[in-house]
Amino acid sequence: MALKERTLGTPDGLVVSQLGLGAMGMSDLYGPADEAESTATIHAALDAGVTLIDTGDFYGMGHNELLIRDALRGSGRARGEVAISVKFGAQRDYAGNWIGYDASPAAVKTALAYTLRRLGTDYVDVYRPARLDPKIPIEETVGAIAEMVKAGYVRHIGLSEVGAESLRRAHAVHPVSDLQIEYSLISRGIETEILPTARELGIGVTAYGVLSRGLISGHWQADRQLASSDFRGISPRFQGENLEANLRLVEALRAVAEDKGASVAQVAIAWVLAQGEDVVPLVGARRRERLDEALGAAALVLEPADLAAIEEAVPQGAAAGDRYVAAQMAHLDSEK
Repeated sequence: MALKERTLGTPDGLVVSQLGLGAMGMSDLYGPADEAESTATIHAALDAGVTLIDTGDFYGMGHNELLIRDALRGSGRARGEVAISVKFGAQRDYAGNWIGYDASPAAVKTALAYTLRRLGTDYVDVYRPARLDPKIPIEETVGAIAEMVKAGYVRHIGLSEVGAESLRRAHAVHPVSDLQIEYSLISRGIETEILPTARELGIGVTAYGVLSRGLISGHWQADRQLASSDFRGISPRFQGENLEANLRLVEALRAVAEDKGASVAQVAIAWVLAQGEDVVPLVGARRRERLDEALGAAALVLEPADLAAIEEAVPQGAAAGDRYVAAQMAHLDSEK
């Protein structure tokens, strides 16, 4: 089944495939990855009709952008056939430690210059700060990106993990194409205020964490051993009683999936797809087999009875544990 298209932002939004590929795990934070398999997965995604790839300049401290550059060069596709979304702002040292955040106008322009060089392109399709910088008014950050839009280095402005008020302030400076934010069956906080505000303003949503970092994929095992570099080892939802409670939700969802002749992951992704034509789930597959499974969600039709069964299996607010540890939660404008 060919992937359909969705538009991020109105009236002149970015047209992309209904599912995007999140590339973070190919370079960072989920433990070691196989670069050859990552490249093959990117190629497989493009062959399947995926036209949106999301990255961040701090994923592997530039490695992810270089990986995408090489994969696209080897794909034989013209630059205009693939939309690249880039996040910036997080500061890291050589060992990968998080050492601060900078979304100042100077940082916008410097980071973008390095990103363009690493990606081997003269523009990015969406450029966004990864988090709200508490030291810099969001108007200044967006204003600097708007200058890069005018100069032709950026096509669309995006934001990530900001609340409704910040979304309004940013959009007043320059139209925002999309808000990238965690949205899944067990992360539905945006439904109260953020998603309605985005829709009022005509801003699309690129939803990451649609499988909650593998937790609700149907493949997670309670006794799974994680590499020291895998941040899920400290993520609250993967710990002790929280994990046990969350995996019970997964088993309830599995019963719904079996009735549909689908996998748990496919039902979870299809649920996000069903939340609106302005929502584009980002699939964080690192291997072709997981990508193939995820893409199957696009062919899965959820009827009203199916959606009701899913809601019963995984009620809103049922997740045990926060999305991140307390220190990281404090940086989320979307959670304030």
